[in-house]
Amino acid sequence: MPIPPPETRIVDAWRIACDGGDLSSGHPRVWLSLDPETGSVECPYCDAKYIHEDHAGTAEDA
Repeated sequence: MPIPPPETRIVDAWRIACDGGDLSSGHPRVWLSLDPETGSVECPYCDAKYIHEDHAGTAEDA
């Protein structure tokens, strides 16, 4: 059974909180800062990738 790819979310802030979403895949809330050069960060718990809207559509979000 293949593992689904991590979720990618476009955000409008440079510092975001991730708690894994719904109760089945939730995790402790962590605060993440997006890298100003790449405009992205990955959650160390759920692997969700957050991309700042200014960097959406670049090669970094593929």
